[in-house]
Amino acid sequence: MATEAKRLKVDDTSELSPLQNFLQWCNRVGLVLSTKVCVSKDGTVAEYGMLAKDDIEEGEVLFTIPRSALLHQGTTKVSALLEKEKSSLESSSGWVPLLLALLYEYTSSQSHWKPYLSLWTDFKTLDHPMFWLKEERDRLLKGTGIPEAVDTDLSNIQKEYTDVALPFMVKHPDLWNSNTHTLELYMKLVAFVMAYSFQEPQEEEDEDEEEEEKTPNPPMMVPMADMLNHVSNHNANLEFTPECLKMVCVRPIRKGEEVFNTYGQMANWQLLHMYGFTEPYPSNSNDTADIHINNLYKAATQGTRSDLDRQLMEEQWEMLREIMQERTAFVFSKQGCLTDTELHTALKFLCMSKEEFSEFKDNEGWEDDEEEDEEKISLAFSNEGLPELKAPWKILIHEAARLTLRSYAEEEEEQGKVEEKVLEGDGALIEDKAALAGLSRRQQNALQVRYGQKTILHRVMELTKS
Repeated sequence: MATEAKRLKVDDTSELSPLQNFLQWCNRVGLVLSTKVCVSKDGTVAEYGMLAKDDIEEGEVLFTIPRSALLHQGTTKVSALLEKEKSSLESSSGWVPLLLALLYEYTSSQSHWKPYLSLWTDFKTLDHPMFWLKEERDRLLKGTGIPEAVDTDLSNIQKEYTDVALPFMVKHPDLWNSNTHTLELYMKLVAFVMAYSFQEPQEEEDEDEEEEEKTPNPPMMVPMADMLNHVSNHNANLEFTPECLKMVCVRPIRKGEEVFNTYGQMANWQLLHMYGFTEPYPSNSNDTADIHINNLYKAATQGTRSDLDRQLMEEQWEMLREIMQERTAFVFSKQGCLTDTELHTALKFLCMSKEEFSEFKDNEGWEDDEEEDEEKISLAFSNEGLPELKAPWKILIHEAARLTLRSYAEEEEEQGKVEEKVLEGDGALIEDKAALAGLSRRQQNALQVRYGQKTILHRVMELTKS
């Protein structure tokens, strides 16, 4: 059951000593590990992983972590200072307190967390696209949306470090040193938090209470839980209780098999962006592809035949963008459109006649279907429903998917079906095991992202053929 690794495997036996030190530390802090599992570098898909030493049944607890063993801004040696001055550490990410705690603990020879943090020597195994050269990232991941996301990340990280973290460190030179706690180390720790941290789920509110937008719980580092690798078809899950965290088996695991956790329903582009790895095609059941709203608009404008039609389309487009607000893309999974309500609204809008648009503006909305059946809409935009959509809607979806596929092409071609060529080229690599093995790790991960997205888009085109 060879599955791509969460982290690059390193066969350096000299690193077994940090692992043993970590396991001894786990005993000291009260972390209880089942005798049926072990942490290993052999027989796992990544640098570290967990293996079953015996058959494990559903419901069995694999390990228990006391809350005092969790690493976050409330348990670090500098927690009192971080709490006292938390108002000066606010940022868009909300991660600055944790990152400052990690900067301190990672570089302190006396850190309580040293046996844990020593597992990651200079974070050399992290290979997020944020660490790739921009040219390599843009070339290998063209069309996937990752280069744009990384550019935003890098800009935000630098701004957060310069405007928030650095001024705070300068105020406290007895604890932090800007020559040691550099932007480069800060960036590595951001990737570390992205790849290894956990967030405690929000407590459920009573139905009677008014819904308020909650601030997500801050991330925290969970020793031992972060040793488990991810697959979408996982066999263990982390549970949170007031006293401790427990990794619980969610389906039987046979002796010798690897124990896998899940990071949630993550598409390959999200896994590569946030964790630096992918699942090999076609094993990621959560894979998705985006169709940007601009491509739907381009598809709609291709049908305009007069200046009046173009003017009408522009008015509809401007109003649609106001309605859609932050929605910039429609997400398609292997089963259909996940943002079906938004796509339904966009298609209705872009396919309105002049009279319908005028009536819409006069009534400040649609009169006949303000409470449309969400289940019916969801079915209509599933793989089963797409072929049965109205012809104008199918045409727009089909053309928008085609335009999206063209965005993966390395360069524009004047003739030929580019959307088929960009699929076939990667498909040939996926099928040729020898050629696939000859690719670098980054090339393989980029290929898995591209091909997974392209197959979903190609399927959408097939289902919306006129």
